[in-house]
This record gives sequence, C-alpha cells and structure tokens, in this order.
Amino acid sequence: MSKGTFKTDSGIPVKEVYNKEDLPSSITNDSHPGMMYYSRGIYPKMYRERLWTMRQYSGFGSAEETNERFRFLLDHGQTGLSLAFDLPTQTGRDSDDLAAEGEVGRTGVAISSIDDMMTCFDAIPLDKVSTSMTINSTAATLLSLYLVVGESQGVAPSQLRGTTQNDILKEYIARNTYIYPPKPSIRLIGDMIQYCSQHVPLWYPISISGYHMREAGANAVQELAFTFANAIEYINTCIERGLKVDQFAPRLSFFFCCTMEFFEEIAKFRAARRIYSNIMKELYHAKDDKSLHLRFHVQTSGESLTAQQVDNNIIRVTTQAMAAVLGGCQSLHTNSKDEALALPTEEAVKIALRTQQIVATETGVTKTVDPIGGSYYVENLTAEIEERVWDYLKKIERMGGALAAVEKGYFQDEIRSNAYLLKGEIDRNERVIVGVNKYQDSSNIEPKLNVVDPAIEERQVKRLREFKSSRDRLKVEEVMNKLVAVAEGEENVMPHIVSAIKNRVTLGEINSSFKQVFGSYQPRISF
Repeated sequence: MSKGTFKTDSGIPVKEVYNKEDLPSSITNDSHPGMMYYSRGIYPKMYRERLWTMRQYSGFGSAEETNERFRFLLDHGQTGLSLAFDLPTQTGRDSDDLAAEGEVGRTGVAISSIDDMMTCFDAIPLDKVSTSMTINSTAATLLSLYLVVGESQGVAPSQLRGTTQNDILKEYIARNTYIYPPKPSIRLIGDMIQYCSQHVPLWYPISISGYHMREAGANAVQELAFTFANAIEYINTCIERGLKVDQFAPRLSFFFCCTMEFFEEIAKFRAARRIYSNIMKELYHAKDDKSLHLRFHVQTSGESLTAQQVDNNIIRVTTQAMAAVLGGCQSLHTNSKDEALALPTEEAVKIALRTQQIVATETGVTKTVDPIGGSYYVENLTAEIEERVWDYLKKIERMGGALAAVEKGYFQDEIRSNAYLLKGEIDRNERVIVGVNKYQDSSNIEPKLNVVDPAIEERQVKRLREFKSSRDRLKVEEVMNKLVAVAEGEENVMPHIVSAIKNRVTLGEINSSFKQVFGSYQPRISF
C-alpha cells in the first residue's frame, strides 16, 4: 500500500473521513430493525430478546471422545452442538476403506455406521439441543443417521432442530470434499430440502456457505456474490421440482466467515441482508416475511490464525467475534487459539467459548439493536459492497448461473487471483501479520497440543468390521440394490437412505450404491 493510499480488504477505497454527505440514499428506507430490507437486523429486538446461538465446532477421533467433548461444552454453557467429521466420512468412505488409512478420526469424528452415531449422541437429548453438522457430499446419509438416533430416543423427526451444511457447489469451488458430479449432487440436495420441508420442519437442510470460499482467498464482496449465486441455483432446483418458495425458504440458512477487516465485515453482514431480501422479494416473489430473512451462522476466520505466537489468536478471534455480533449474526463459532497447529485442546475451546460469553454479557453491545447503524463509514461501505455484489451476480447470471460458472472454473479462478494478491501483499510486508512478518519473537514456545491417538483408528476399524460381520449380508445387498434403483429414477432418496441405515447399511456402502449411478467428479485443472 503506497503512502496515503488506503483501501479495505476488498479493494474499496477508504477516505480520510466520512461525513453526512457520504450516507447512501438507501439508509432512509431501511431505518428500523425487523423491516425490509433488514440491513439493521431481521428481528425488531435482536439480542435484547434472545442472544445468538453459541456453537463450538467439535468432533474428535472416536464417537466416544466426541460425546465427552459435547458434554463438556454443554456443561460450560454452550447452547448448540456443532459436529465435525473426519475426511473419510466427508468423502463417503468407511473407516476400513484402504483409502481412509491414516485419516480416520484426524480432522473430526469417524462415522461409518448407526452404532457410531448412537455413541456420538449417547445420553444427549436430541429434543433439547440443536445440532449443526458440517457435512456436504454425504449430508443425506448423516441426516438420516441423526433421524434414526432421534427415533431410538423417542424423538420424532418433527421435533429435531439443527442444520446440515449440505452446500456442494462451494465444494467444487473451494473445499474439494465432493464425490459425485454437480448435477446429481444438486439432485440430492433438492431431495433433502423437499424431505425436510415435509417431515423435519424445524431442520435447516442447507447452510449455503461463503466461509470456505473466503478462507480459500475470496474477498468480502466475492464471498457474498458467490454465496448468493449458489443460493439462487439451489432455490431454482427446489422450484423446478414443484415446491413453492414459501414452503422451503424459511428453512434456508447461510454460513459466513468473519475476518480481520473490522468495519468491512460489519458492513458485509448488513449488505448481505439487504441483497438477500431483495432477491427473495423481487426475483422469487416470496410472500412470507420469514422467506426474506437472511439467517446466518458466522465462524471466525481459521485462515487468519497463526502458528507463531498463538496467544495473539485470542485477540484476533475476539475482534472477529465482535464484528459478527455487531453485524447481527444468529449463530457464532469462535475459533480456538491453537487451531493453526492442531485440533483444539479443551482449555483452548473453553477460552473461545468464554470469548463469546464475555462479548454477550460484559461489553454492552447487546443492549441496543444495531448500535453501529448510522455510522457514516459503515453505511457507505454497506452500500458500496451491495453495489459490487450485484455487479458480480449480474455477470454470473449472464454466464448461465452458478452451476455453469462452477463448471467453467470462473469462481475458482477469481478466488485464486485474489489469494495470489493477498499473498503478495504479505510477502512485500504491505499487509502486516503480527508475529509473522512484523513483531516476531526470536523463539516461539509451542503450546500443549491435542494429539489424536493412532489407536483410535485401530479400534474404529475393528468395531466396524465386527459391525459388518454381524449383519444379514443378503439383506444388506438387497437394500443396496434398492438404493441403486432409486438413484436411477426420480424418486426422493431420503426415505430409502433412512431404511438402509435401519437395515445396518454403512455410509460407505450407501455412497458406493450412488456412485454406481452418478459416477465421480473429475475437477477442471487450472493453474
């Protein structure tokens, strides 16, 4: 950044000072929380009436360990569970798959069978907690497992509350835990949304996610634009199968990142509500106010955390959490200070949770709704971000929509280009990362880290093999053949996945059945 030149992370020029004349005209018709276009919040009283849901992302090695961490977090005041899965589970492989070797339980909990899911939620009353599951390609199977666990507790599907991430388009764009090609993957998402609208009405079947695109290198404007382009693709999918927008739109949710550009992040969330309500009102003619509400979860930025001077990450997370709250989130996850090095320790997780609790109870930011509303700078930024997002959305529409843009590699190339610019700024010391390229310590003291015991994989594989050997193999094959037949047709797959799980078919076997019909996705290579 040259002397005297200032800009936000999205490249928006920043003036030395902002005054009344910098306020956009849009502020005059959006002056009250809970009113169209909702830039000040989707509810009139916001946190005065109810705080955001405090979630901490959990999932460690075995189902037993995950169950222990869930209980620990609930005992310390967490108000919702958030479940992470290991890579084999995310990519449809059972723990005993040769390709899963060395990855079982590493990035989250290993879930291959109904027994694993039962253990994960043992003694946790599913009618009293909300559970968020970060799962995409195998989301239909994980939700079905959860439904069967609920049934075993006597909890009807209509009582279950929570979210499945289930956003496959961002996997092709940024995260890469895809299995099938885009079109059959979107078919599965449509099946889930339709099934939940009929049978699991309190569940959010999809959390349309900008987070991972932001972590891969997108700026704030790109994060919103690409997320809403994907949302339009999913909404069109549901409408094409005969659903009315107000049947399913109230249970759509979103997931955004919050990084270090404090005021731009607040403005981003405010602009997001304006853009989404406009899309739902003008494009889809939604009648139900709830269909216009952008309900979103925020996670602080994992990419912004440093392995050097890990205690600095507490300050980073606190700053990001404050921006998310001032931006009006409905749910928040605060990262732990040691996540640049390993899965977090219990001590680090507790500090991260306490961060949210201190923001909620000690800072006073929840006493009035949208306390930052009317800021000359923030209102100007909000309008500028909105305008730039609409420019992107119009361009993506001309390309044929999000699916076409993904298949052409447009999103991927845009994100790579921005990531390259960011890396260059860090390398040239134009962007300061404290402890990394400025204010370094001569030596770093590595904190105590959470280590996944390799024996967990051995026990998991042993249990799974015993599970498989105890089944009626002919019945399993019969059910798998039924899944193939359903995938070949147009019938909703969800009831059949639930039935397969009750017949002790594993996640990997369900995936294998679908791959026979759908095939596997081969990404476009771009350098």
